[in-house]
Amino acid sequence: MENEFPPEPNSAKKGRAMIALDDDNDDEVLSPTDLSELLAEGTKEAHDRAENCQFVKDFLRGRIKRELFKRGTAALYFVYSAMEEEIEKNKDHHHIAPIYFPVELHRHEALAQDLEYFYGEDWENQISLSAGTKPYVDRIHEVGEKDPVLLVAHSYTRYMGDLSGGQILKKVAQRALKLPSTGEGLNFYQFEGIHSHKGFKQLYRSRMNELELDAETKDRIVEESNQAFGFNMMVFTELEELGKTIKEEVQDAGFGHSHAEMMEGGDINKCPYYAAKMAVSGNPTHACQLAMTLLRHPPCQVVLAAWMAALAGFTAWYFM
Repeated sequence: MENEFPPEPNSAKKGRAMIALDDDNDDEVLSPTDLSELLAEGTKEAHDRAENCQFVKDFLRGRIKRELFKRGTAALYFVYSAMEEEIEKNKDHHHIAPIYFPVELHRHEALAQDLEYFYGEDWENQISLSAGTKPYVDRIHEVGEKDPVLLVAHSYTRYMGDLSGGQILKKVAQRALKLPSTGEGLNFYQFEGIHSHKGFKQLYRSRMNELELDAETKDRIVEESNQAFGFNMMVFTELEELGKTIKEEVQDAGFGHSHAEMMEGGDINKCPYYAAKMAVSGNPTHACQLAMTLLRHPPCQVVLAAWMAALAGFTAWYFM
């Protein structure tokens, strides 16, 4: 059964038709001045820096310590709690209402369930806002109070990344941490209210691109996304440093997924920052990573090249 989404505001109907929620619909007509395209182009450098930090590289390899995963989940909880609190406060704002999908997108409750799994019933007394996460949370509250249009940058960066890479990252974490196949500890990755990830992302991008924004405001949203990457790097760095103090064995999950498994549900080509295209286009960092992988695994050259290019592309902004 298809989802029922909020009706499209009248202001969003000018000049475009609603995008059907169909996995086979690749007919999005985008303009270079569309906000989604400006975000893709304007955040490439920040995204490239974030995806090459050690914490992200280790996660890509399935080398993630359970304690770090728990701390990362707690960081996500505080970030999403702040973001969804401010979105809720501003749900009637003319720039927020068209992209307000609490049933489909909000992650606060799912993260609470994951934290209860990892920490027990008194999880709220066992976690705290870390120094590396606090600036991110403070910034979200600041823009929610003073400049709500900038919440568009935070919500798009988070939610579109979640929908693009969620199922693949779930498999990596599940295998590396030996989590139950029934999904405990991984509720964050499950979007029960969305029937078609690809179709919903098309709808979301359409709603966002139809917001009535002048060029200056679009530039400010792109800049806010770049700031978000900076906050993410602070969280990554904090987790990386913490990892050096934790004496805990980790298991290398290896390259244990087939190409079909990696592509299923991931919709990599629609990643909001098109990082996979960056690798193909000759980005030297990506090219080096791909070459090293191919040298180690010559029988699987095509599969592994696609795997590394795709996963490196969306994981940096996804787990923070």
